[in-house]
Amino acid sequence: MQSILQTYKRYRSLQTDKISSLPVVILMPHSACNCRCVMCDIWKGNHNLKQLTDADIEGLMDSLRKFGTQQVLMSGGEALLNHNFFRFCEILKKQKIKISLLSTGLTLKRNAADLVKWVDDIIVSLDGTETLHDEIRNIPGAFKKIKEGIAALRALAPDYIVSGRTVIHKLNFRQWPNIIDCAKEIGLNKISFLPADTSSNAFNREIVWGEERQQEILLEENELDSLQHIIKNMLVNYSNDFNVGFIAESPLKIKKIYSYYAAYYGYCNYPYKKCNAPWVSTVIEADGTVRPCFFHAAYGNIKSVALDKIINSESAIAFRKNLDIDKNETCIKCVCYLSLSPGTSAG
Repeated sequence: MQSILQTYKRYRSLQTDKISSLPVVILMPHSACNCRCVMCDIWKGNHNLKQLTDADIEGLMDSLRKFGTQQVLMSGGEALLNHNFFRFCEILKKQKIKISLLSTGLTLKRNAADLVKWVDDIIVSLDGTETLHDEIRNIPGAFKKIKEGIAALRALAPDYIVSGRTVIHKLNFRQWPNIIDCAKEIGLNKISFLPADTSSNAFNREIVWGEERQQEILLEENELDSLQHIIKNMLVNYSNDFNVGFIAESPLKIKKIYSYYAAYYGYCNYPYKKCNAPWVSTVIEADGTVRPCFFHAAYGNIKSVALDKIINSESAIAFRKNLDIDKNETCIKCVCYLSLSPGTSAG
């Protein structure tokens, strides 16, 4: 249970724009990825490898203790490509920090014993039925490896939590109901959905995608009615999965995926989102770069300045003070947001 002091500190962070509590930290231990997804450019930087070190993680611990960090989310790239990944987990666990892993799922089977020992839960990317998933990932056998990995984890720990995350876009939206069925087939505990980000510099995009590249992923205008029809039927046919939480989002949030794509063509505004990510979390990339979230500009690097100094620097405080989530262009089009109230525990 979260202490009254931590709740107060988080309230103060939101009120003053100076971070007193940092419940969530996202780490990218390794810059490379073992998939070649059509909607992501991370793999295109595999030749320019960057990765965090033991010293980097040890150097973070004073700041994480100071801010009462509850959860570290290992992201990437593929975090398991860092050979010191489980050493990082060992360091973090000494502080009793919950560790979650975002993974492609390709090496779960090989690492099953260590994952069960050190990682509290895993979120794997699921892009479609077996054939479609492998095509989108550009990795033959990727779906099978996820399925085998989950089985290996459950053989060691039957109640181990593995969730799925699906980016819905032009190439897989017609398979949406089948993706839910596949999630059950491979043994996921739950599945979540979000639209594709095509407008930011995140995911190793040195320059924002132009219209031609965006159109490879965005739904076409004449496909919006089909998307709306699929969602309408899904809300009825999979109502029990919403009720029991197998589908993580509420029906309202699922409808917002239609609104997101419809907004691109001017039929409505981009969906409203309540987000306080820059006040309750931070992102640390594989080269040490620190960002307020995945999508906004960096404001420091842990290789040269301690994390607590970075996130409470004059520029960082000014960024939060001047950030209007409802008007900022990056926030308006954001697909991945976090809203954590002061009294809610992370994870």
